[in-house]
Amino acid sequence: MRYTFLPVVLFLGLGLCQAASVQDSTQYIDPRIGNVSMLLVPTYPTFSRPHQMLRMVPAKTDYIDDQVAGFPLQVGGHRMGGVFPIKVVTGPLTAASWNRKMPIDHDLEIVRPWHYSTTLIEDNVRVSFTPASKAAIYQWDFSPNSSRHLLITGGAHLKAQAVGTAGLSLEDQFEFTNRGLTPTVLSQKTYAYGEFTDADGRPVEGLAFDISSRGVAVCLPGEGEASVLFRYGISYISAEQAKVNFEAEVAKPSFAAVMEAGQAAWAQVTGRIQVVGGTEAQRRSFYTALYRTSERMVDINEHGRYYSGYDHKVHASSRPFYVDDWVWDTYLATHPLRTLLDPAMQSDVLHSYTLMYEQSGWLPTFPQVFGNRMCMNAYHSASLFLDAQRKGIKGFDLASAYAGIKKNLTEGTLLPWRQGHRKVALDDFFYAKGYYPALPPGTKETEPLVDAFEKRQSVAVTLGVAFDAWTLAQLAAELGQANDQREFSRVAGFYRNLWHPKERLFMPKDDKGEWIQIDPKTAGGPGYREFYDENNGWTYAWQVQHDIAGLVGLLGGAKATEARLDQLFREPLGLRRNLFYVDGANATGLVGQFAMGNEPSFHIPYLYNYVGAPWKTQKRTRFLLDVWFKDNIFGIPGDEDGGGMSAFVVFSSMGFYPVTPGLPYYTITSPVFTKTTLQLQNGKTFSVVAPGASRERKYIQRARLNGQPLETPFLSHEAIMQGGTLELELSELPSKTWGLGPLPSAVTGQ
Repeated sequence: MRYTFLPVVLFLGLGLCQAASVQDSTQYIDPRIGNVSMLLVPTYPTFSRPHQMLRMVPAKTDYIDDQVAGFPLQVGGHRMGGVFPIKVVTGPLTAASWNRKMPIDHDLEIVRPWHYSTTLIEDNVRVSFTPASKAAIYQWDFSPNSSRHLLITGGAHLKAQAVGTAGLSLEDQFEFTNRGLTPTVLSQKTYAYGEFTDADGRPVEGLAFDISSRGVAVCLPGEGEASVLFRYGISYISAEQAKVNFEAEVAKPSFAAVMEAGQAAWAQVTGRIQVVGGTEAQRRSFYTALYRTSERMVDINEHGRYYSGYDHKVHASSRPFYVDDWVWDTYLATHPLRTLLDPAMQSDVLHSYTLMYEQSGWLPTFPQVFGNRMCMNAYHSASLFLDAQRKGIKGFDLASAYAGIKKNLTEGTLLPWRQGHRKVALDDFFYAKGYYPALPPGTKETEPLVDAFEKRQSVAVTLGVAFDAWTLAQLAAELGQANDQREFSRVAGFYRNLWHPKERLFMPKDDKGEWIQIDPKTAGGPGYREFYDENNGWTYAWQVQHDIAGLVGLLGGAKATEARLDQLFREPLGLRRNLFYVDGANATGLVGQFAMGNEPSFHIPYLYNYVGAPWKTQKRTRFLLDVWFKDNIFGIPGDEDGGGMSAFVVFSSMGFYPVTPGLPYYTITSPVFTKTTLQLQNGKTFSVVAPGASRERKYIQRARLNGQPLETPFLSHEAIMQGGTLELELSELPSKTWGLGPLPSAVTGQ
């Protein structure tokens, strides 16, 4: 037996009349896209409800791997291993059974966010899974004449207890190592409660539990064809709460009912954007990207209570508590996309951030269920609050957020992967001299807090903190903090101190103020981390989103900037590609020196719009989507980072992009679809209409916003939220005159 894909006719939240005319966007979601990586980490097919705590990812290396090491009951964080992994054994149970892997046949898999199913090809067992919010159901369909065991394994902290004749209570913890720090291990207790039933929901009779130091062996009765289900809840609070979650969500409904509700939940989220036109491949890439942006953050409020890893207490709350975010990756486009499509959720997200600050004393940058994960550089969570404030989102404590942002920047260290540690001498140097000092190649590190692998990242830190300081200055202006506005506006200009006029790049200086002569394409070791981070100097030449006018001035004006952008997309590596990737493994998806496969590049092709060459933005963005984002297992050009890269696909396919988080403007490019309609949360709709849009016909000739000529390639957030239509007239040849009207002064950060 196996479950087949069941279409859902009426989608929750869309309304009966509207549902009949709305396309089923879920048919285009394929979680297998990108499951084989360019060089580093692939996407993983995650099975969950949108933004919900309960997640499952089969334990295997990538799509190519045809063996599953285990089917976990829960995955605690993006790219983290699962807890309570389950193995199926149909032969004799031996010591080797606990370490076996289960071969599958890729062609027999069903892979949908709300439904996973595969055949264990050597055991002739069908495994199926469907998630609710804090609970889920597994189903195993056994063939006749086979012995049947389920093995549930765990770590050193695994505890298990049989409950009645068919119930099981589990406790374990997943762990994360913050390298090079004390304490090095962060952990999170996880509880599960579940019951084994038949397909009709009756408890399985005659099963036996063998609990040992290895784990739990569940011995299933019978030899005929049979379906066995495990309905279970997960909790971070207690075993009792896990049972509450189980009873509230999966104790009664059938597998099919939970699956249908899951599909309806995804239909509601992805149905916020309706598209017409484009190819089927483009629709698959687009809606899969939209799914990826809706995997995280995740709500860990368990029916009125949540456990916080920030003060290690359980809190009562009627609001969601969101965790699992990687701000260095998501502040650029993922958060702005949610601000546009789901401002109510973004309000809850920011409320969660302020609670984390109040509970722990630091505003997090990579918030996880167990607390803040120290990762990457800078404190870009600052921009989330400015962006929300300027786009009219309320419901969070702005004063508390402001205090947290200021504390991070003035009391915390700016060293990469050390967020939340007190500042050191290098941080005082930064504020006194206006840049983070670098060490000449081969020089021994003098600051003990510097991570041995991540290094100082001196240029990346200087540029990143300049952006964060601009954010704080802008918030200070909103709150009437004149002294802070002046001071942090000064810090926002520190990027200028590392501008090398001859190289026309941002280059490192030592603590004496002398330039360190390096090759900006290749210097800095793995990931160029001694000076930059994951990308070389050619990418970091453009990391001044908060002062684009200032950057254009450094480059010598609009025409010189346009020429430099052209050079970026055409500049050769200067060495063989295999040698480049020894240190440049993050800088994938190359077009010249432009790296599509890493987040700091996302805004760069849009900068043509700021210098009087918008047709080149149209050319570049359509080329990048066509070349690097295919609808197959290789279809992601770099580390997708759980929605970070996918948000670029969503925005760019729609035809506009938020270059500067914190400014309520988008800049326009050529859309992929002939019509894109956003169903806004305020009940209004906004459409981008581009008749004849295609790979060849992509150049904007004229634009009208609600019937009025639009002469600049910029669109305000307010204009979208008021509802209406952006009409774009396209042609096969570029217009050299459209979009050359005066830039709104606000879009350059001035």
